[in-house]
Amino acid sequence: MTPEVAFTAAFVLFVLAAWAMVRYPLRLLAFRLLRTWRRSRDGAPQRKGPTRIDALLAVLGLLVVAGLGALSVVGYATMIDVKARVDRPAMDAAARARIESLGARLMGHVRVLAGEIGERNLFRPRGLNAAAEYIRRVWTAQGVSVTEEAFEVDGQRCVNVVAELRGSSRPAEIVLVGAHYDSLIGTPGANDNATGVAVLLEMGAALKRRVPARTVRLVAFVNEEPPYFKSEAMGSRVHARNARRRGENVVAMISLETVGYYTDAPGSQRYPFPFGAFYPSTGNFLGVVGNLSSRWLVVDFLHHFVVATDFPVEGTATVPWIPGVDWSDHWSFWKEGYPAVMLTDTAPYRYPHYHSPDDLPDQVNAREFARAARGIIGAVGRLAGGP
Repeated sequence: MTPEVAFTAAFVLFVLAAWAMVRYPLRLLAFRLLRTWRRSRDGAPQRKGPTRIDALLAVLGLLVVAGLGALSVVGYATMIDVKARVDRPAMDAAARARIESLGARLMGHVRVLAGEIGERNLFRPRGLNAAAEYIRRVWTAQGVSVTEEAFEVDGQRCVNVVAELRGSSRPAEIVLVGAHYDSLIGTPGANDNATGVAVLLEMGAALKRRVPARTVRLVAFVNEEPPYFKSEAMGSRVHARNARRRGENVVAMISLETVGYYTDAPGSQRYPFPFGAFYPSTGNFLGVVGNLSSRWLVVDFLHHFVVATDFPVEGTATVPWIPGVDWSDHWSFWKEGYPAVMLTDTAPYRYPHYHSPDDLPDQVNAREFARAARGIIGAVGRLAGGP
């Protein structure tokens, strides 16, 4: 039994128990109290003290309340309390200059993908093919080995573009980083998800210089957006299935999903219930989202991220049925039993132009995007080089 199934089962059990307490025993207790009050009002003889049934109902009520309380404490410690408590690095003038240079390169990629190319999906195959060619060209220019993973959907050829940096000492352990390069029908897809692809492209050059211990595989996935979302036609599903069939040891999968919008406006951040009680109301941070089976990866990534940058970050390891938790390519790897997390600016919970024709390059906050990207690249490098 997976942690997700166990937690969900416990949650459902206690909710049903609480419902049963309200629906039956507490109604019976209320009826008995009402009858006692009426007898007192009418001067009828009263029973002495509570009955055994009253005591049993009270004990059952306390057990249900205690169980829900314990589940809440365990849920908070497991899902919410995941952030690393370490000193953050200070960004000196040299670091700020490197961030500015990185930002210029990142925004260059975003402008090509979402500006020059624009909408890119199987309904706009010219744009989709142009995006794939651009990704190949950038990685090739960096000296990174590039391959294609081709398959067909509805009679059309689709490709995942793959770049791999072989590990120096533990090459069989694969850290896989992915971002989808298609955009939703009718949208240019700047933040969703040219920003994720831009980070992926810059990661190739950065990690090639470091020669990590583990193999790093960078994959630009096709067909993440509807109508292929959460279907077997997603590029990430194809890749995850193939990896499992080949018996590959993917020790960590990182999904880059909509990572370019940050704001200090009060009340700019929203959440699915009940996370608003535990996280900031200002949308100026990067989110790291995993399932319970990937909690260790959430914790590890957060630790490596905060060591690499001073950019704000929040994390959670939770159940996938909460809206938004499995809304990207990491879902495909969860399906195959691989540990995976999503990095995101939380998309519809913050970004006002999510899945709209206004998702243009000018909506991306370039400086904050670059700060977040620096932390992401640094964290992946540490994850690939560490134990």
